[in-house]
Amino acid sequence: MNQQVFPTKGNLIATKKTLSLSTMGFDLLDRKRNILIREMMLLIDKSKLLRREIDGTYERAYRALQRANMTLGVIENIAQAVPVDDGVKIHFRSVMGVDIPIVSYEDKEWGLSYGFLDTNSQLDYAYRCFRQVKKMTVLLAEVENSVFKLATAIVKTQRRANALKNVVIPRLEATTKFITDSLEEKEREEFSRLKVIKATKTKNIDQ
Repeated sequence: MNQQVFPTKGNLIATKKTLSLSTMGFDLLDRKRNILIREMMLLIDKSKLLRREIDGTYERAYRALQRANMTLGVIENIAQAVPVDDGVKIHFRSVMGVDIPIVSYEDKEWGLSYGFLDTNSQLDYAYRCFRQVKKMTVLLAEVENSVFKLATAIVKTQRRANALKNVVIPRLEATTKFITDSLEEKEREEFSRLKVIKATKTKNIDQ
């Protein structure tokens, strides 16, 4: 490929400029990758804590549901009386150009949507447990989606950085060397030619 570039000073200047920009681009991508990795590791730690906590919350909730079913029979009809919750909202924040979701949840106080005649305290407890499950699931969804987006961005950034480091920059360095060597060779040839011309002129004058 180097031989396809015509060795001129203009091409040398342009290639050096592109090489400088590519090197700067690699440094920026490397910095971006490090920042994204640091952000992702913080979220992974947060995800681990949430997972440990949410496992216990789910366990309590399903135990409570089981007890409610045992004392009341299958409570599917009662559960259908609970209104649909539309309090989840999604926004985004940018981390080095990567959109990270922020999931907010408005915990509305619905009150009990079922009567007391055919229910008991076991159902009330199961209801409260699953409200807590919902809150923690929203938090975990935000963190794990953020981790996924950051991991995807890190892979893309790493690929671009590798392409610059292993392909683009070496190619530009080789092209710069080729043009520089060619120009230096031309200068040597021109210098030799001028010496021959000068020697010939001096010889003619002496004769």
